Amino acid sequence: MTVHTIDELAAALAPSKAIAGLDLGTKTIGLAVSDLSRRFATPRPVLKRTKFTRDAETLLAFAEKERIAGFVIGLPMNMDGSAGPRVQATRAFVRSMEEKTDLPFCFWDERLSTVAAERALLEMDVSRQKRAGRIDSAAASFILQGALDRMAAIARQQ
Repeated sequence: MTVHTIDELAAALAPSKAIAGLDLGTKTIGLAVSDLSRRFATPRPVLKRTKFTRDAETLLAFAEKERIAGFVIGLPMNMDGSAGPRVQATRAFVRSMEEKTDLPFCFWDERLSTVAAERALLEMDVSRQKRAGRIDSAAASFILQGALDRMAAIARQQ
């Protein structure tokens, strides 16, 4: 496995393969998947976290089932651009995944993705209880959609 920039990931991936977006939390992993043309991100059910080995197995089984070609994982930077403990935990998770898979990862700045996801769910009039269960996957969808939009812009420039 390799960690790529978004430009490198766009160049490295074979066409017509889906990409997964991840919002790594302490209790859950929010998931989203792109369509094969990599235009749209769709939220998927969250994964409940247990211990790393089990989380990795579940995530890789999901990737195999969905034929995922790579991952975009949200990097929870502080609003001032500094890296806090959650950034360190996310980077450690990806380093540990390097031992488990050859699939590439790309970090994506996820500042305000959860806020945007919360706002979107509120606009759809989703109840507080249902929002709690969907917020992480909605945030993963926002993370992935941002990366997909950037990849489309890179393709247009070529």
